[in-house]
Amino acid sequence: MPKTASTDSPYTAATDCDARAAGKPLPAGKNRVACVCLRLYSTRCTFPDPPSAPRADGNKNMRPADLTRLILLAAIWGGSFLFVRMAVGAIGPLWLTELRVGIAAVAMLIYARVAGFELDPRQNWRPYLVLGVLNTALPWALYAWSGKYIGASYMSILNAAAPWFAAVCGAIWLGERLSWRKVLGLALGMLGVALLVGFGPIAVNAEVLLAVLACIGATACYAMAGVYVKERAGGIAPRALTVGSLIAASIVVMPFLPAPPPAAAFTWQVTLAALGISLVCSAAAYLIYFRLIANIGPTRTFTVTFLIPVFGTLWGALFLGEPVGMSTLAGGAVIVIATALVLEIGKRKARV
Repeated sequence: MPKTASTDSPYTAATDCDARAAGKPLPAGKNRVACVCLRLYSTRCTFPDPPSAPRADGNKNMRPADLTRLILLAAIWGGSFLFVRMAVGAIGPLWLTELRVGIAAVAMLIYARVAGFELDPRQNWRPYLVLGVLNTALPWALYAWSGKYIGASYMSILNAAAPWFAAVCGAIWLGERLSWRKVLGLALGMLGVALLVGFGPIAVNAEVLLAVLACIGATACYAMAGVYVKERAGGIAPRALTVGSLIAASIVVMPFLPAPPPAAAFTWQVTLAALGISLVCSAAAYLIYFRLIANIGPTRTFTVTFLIPVFGTLWGALFLGEPVGMSTLAGGAVIVIATALVLEIGKRKARV
């Protein structure tokens, strides 16, 4: 299995990611943390196959159509936390996770056949299995369980912590230096979580704390999955990784399923949530994401990270009546700023 070049010095990762999106080899000695985040985030493979990505990030203004796609993508992914809250109480976290990965896997497998790309399961079964667990089954199950105790706003805000763990994993396994921006971002992130949980509208108890830790654990899974992709699965087409890991996740979850929920549990609201989170949030969203990567590049596309908490909080308040206090807004703002620091958004690239 091919590996990427070794890392011997840090730099701003946007150039690295843009090179990969354009189908160019990665230069040696580059910071890979942000590219890891871009490659696999919240179950999202970021880079389309090289021929379909003719343009990288640039200084041109974003076209209205692409801006619309970016906002739509944030609204869809923010809606996944709403759907979790709608369905998990009726069918349980494991059945919700299985339905989500199973229906999405079928939909994406159909897409793979139509698009005409091969999965090559005999050669790639191991990466599919590892990512099916680390990047799909485990984090989605953790979010589903958390949805029993905390609101959509909490989950969507905590989801923005994925780049924090990418920075930590990069320091541990990729030998990257933790810059002062990243350290400050990690410290601010912990402060934001404390504001969100300690002063939020939800009464703090053991279950709430465990739910928050489960959400943070899910983002850590995403970061470890990203490192695995960089080190062991960099030669596999991202679309194939997406489909293969969904199929593997649906198989992995099956042995842990409890008795099926009664048919009466599938009210129209629960059915809508299950179909929405699988077909819209976990299948159709990929197609929008791949299109954005091809049109505006990975760096700009990753700004969706900062929009997801906005929509997650909005949907929870509008459709579930979840309370949104000043502590929620303040904690969410601090967490988003922390994420921007960890990703070193706005840092000038060194001239080469």
